[in-house]
Amino acid sequence: MRRTIGQSLRIGIAPHAVSLLRISRWRGAPVTVLAEHTIVASAAHPYDAIANALRALLGEQGVRGWPAAFVLADELTRMWRVAPPLGATRRDDLEAAAGLRFQSLYGETPAAWQIAADWSATQPFFAAAVPRALLASLTVVADEFRLAVVGVEPHFVSAWNRWRSALQPEAWFALVHDQLLTLAPVAAGARAPAGPVALRVLPVPAGADQAWLTQVLQREALLLDLPAPALLQACGTVPDAWSRPATAGFIGCVALDQAQRAAAAPYSPMAQLARGGAA
Repeated sequence: MRRTIGQSLRIGIAPHAVSLLRISRWRGAPVTVLAEHTIVASAAHPYDAIANALRALLGEQGVRGWPAAFVLADELTRMWRVAPPLGATRRDDLEAAAGLRFQSLYGETPAAWQIAADWSATQPFFAAAVPRALLASLTVVADEFRLAVVGVEPHFVSAWNRWRSALQPEAWFALVHDQLLTLAPVAAGARAPAGPVALRVLPVPAGADQAWLTQVLQREALLLDLPAPALLQACGTVPDAWSRPATAGFIGCVALDQAQRAAAAPYSPMAQLARGGAA
């Protein structure tokens, strides 16, 4: 497939499937779904199964040499909040704190995981980890197809980085994908680049409406000892029943990617994953 200036690939990776999108900045459709492949699961070698599906996906498209960004399903990654140790002045101190917190939360050493974060010695920050074995598998396939890898991000991180600067005061952020709500409460009055104070992943039941959303937001605010948000700013497959202004007794919700939603409506969950936070 011939590449023109401004085109790149976005590759969605989930335990059960992989997907491939072409992103065009200046010519043609901004987003084109090229292909998807289901994965023949292997409990013994899950990352080899992902790599094999990715080889089949890329081999059909003739995309050798293209720039590409990988978006990983959140269930393949781990994300957590880290409080910097008192008196921390070095990056090594922050990395050690992140590793200790990881071990406390997940009961294993972080040696098998690649950790990245918005490191800060003055305020709590979020860290994300990706299995080194998964990164190695993706790197091998990328090298085979001579892809120029421009990024590897968890789905939530991709969305947060895209929309964090658009958050309003007193608003919380959320990603809605494949019947899951990833909720990111933000401290009252916080502005970008301040990060969320927690991450909550909640199933979205069928028929969930604005009343359900309001109850969830109020409950999470109580659990975190925060004031309830005045507004939820969400992206992804935001239900139409949520996208309403605040009324008596209900918290309003705004779809940040409203302009993209009409185009994204026919996309599969895997295509939506690959798109991530792309503009």
